[in-house]
Amino acid sequence: MTVRTRFAPSPTGYLHIGGARTALYCWLEAKHRGGEFILRIEDTDRERSTEAAVQAILDGMTWLGLSHDEGPYYQTLHMDRYRAVAEDLLKAGKAYYAYESKEEIEAMRAEAMAKGLKPRYDGRAREQNLPCRDDPNRVLRFKNPTAGSVVFDDKVKGRVEWSNEELDDLVLIRSDGYPTYNFAVVVDDIDMKITDVIRGDDHVNNTPRQVNIYHALGAAVPSFAHLPMILGPDGQKLSKRHGAVSVMQYRDDGFLPHALLNYLVRLGWSHGDQEIFTREEMIQLFDAADVNKSASRFDLEKLSWLNQQYLKNDDPLELAPHFEWQLRAAGIDPREGPDPVDVIVALRDRARTLKEMAEKARVWYAPLEGYDEQAVAKHLRTPTARAALEAAHAQFAALAEWKVEAIHAAIEAAAAAIGEGMGKIAQPLRVALTGTQVSPSIDHTVFLAGRDEALRRIEAALPKTG
Repeated sequence: MTVRTRFAPSPTGYLHIGGARTALYCWLEAKHRGGEFILRIEDTDRERSTEAAVQAILDGMTWLGLSHDEGPYYQTLHMDRYRAVAEDLLKAGKAYYAYESKEEIEAMRAEAMAKGLKPRYDGRAREQNLPCRDDPNRVLRFKNPTAGSVVFDDKVKGRVEWSNEELDDLVLIRSDGYPTYNFAVVVDDIDMKITDVIRGDDHVNNTPRQVNIYHALGAAVPSFAHLPMILGPDGQKLSKRHGAVSVMQYRDDGFLPHALLNYLVRLGWSHGDQEIFTREEMIQLFDAADVNKSASRFDLEKLSWLNQQYLKNDDPLELAPHFEWQLRAAGIDPREGPDPVDVIVALRDRARTLKEMAEKARVWYAPLEGYDEQAVAKHLRTPTARAALEAAHAQFAALAEWKVEAIHAAIEAAAAAIGEGMGKIAQPLRVALTGTQVSPSIDHTVFLAGRDEALRRIEAALPKTG
């Protein structure tokens, strides 16, 4: 049997870190076992589902590179199917109509709590065989078994057993005609031949109910793997202050998609002490059965460190499209300056994110806005600054080719011409070209400015010397 997993988000908000990790684990499990990955949008919550949220989910999946083999499927396009299956259960005596008002349901739950029992539907309509009639309170309920237990082996949690006496007769079709989550998800998973359900452990309580519906429909029950929560660094539930934001916010903040995936795969799974994984290594090594039982902690500092490792070691040509996107997001036109690949080479050891890199690169794509007065006082108002800049200007103007190596040789020649060391040339040049005393190597700083702009900025700085 072909392994088939699915990621089935509800479009009531953006794709967040927890959802992205679930999607990644589902995707990896399918790829690792030579199977198929399905994307399903569970949009039956009409009050909260939005088109914007659907698009946010699709955008997040695309940016992360988690391509689906089938889908996206939308539950709202399968309403007739849910109603047909519900009708089959009704005819088989495994479901029934009930008409209690919201007030009556609340009263029976309050009564149960007063007796020290779980608040639940008391099954009063279970054996009445009420016909279908127009009624704003009409629901179709499932006849949950009243004896025995539900038992399943969870790949993460191990053996799970749940007494049927703790489960009430859940609603299959609501009064608005829409299926409930627990019913629709089972019908979909059967129809889509899902073999492995990987999801957050907030769904564990739903699983016994769903298993009973599988049995009632005479369908094979898939294997389950319920993933532990992701907590903040302080051990509390992950929130916005910890970084629980849209996956696309990480793109906006300058993180690489494969760095985020690498970080997510380690939030609950490991392979020895290995920290950095290629996508191919993740597919080869991942197994849902190896996911940790305990909750993991999200650490933005660790993600930033990991992102920097990719910035340092990836092929600059592959990083360039991500960097160009970041430049445009910062209001910088990549065509109005040096080749982004050259900028990456110059800045990759000095930035943890692409956003930080783009801000550092602004000096080469826009006119110099001003000078740091401390830098001017320290490096331009010196006895040798004017001679240094003039010597460098002469050397740069005479260069046959504008390359980093040639620029380095020209700076050495300028230093020799005025009888000073490289530092006496480099620092005045750095201030002249960037307005500050901090930048990458002076060779790259000059190279990225371009010959004409480098000469112009040196000329503009000369009146500040002395």
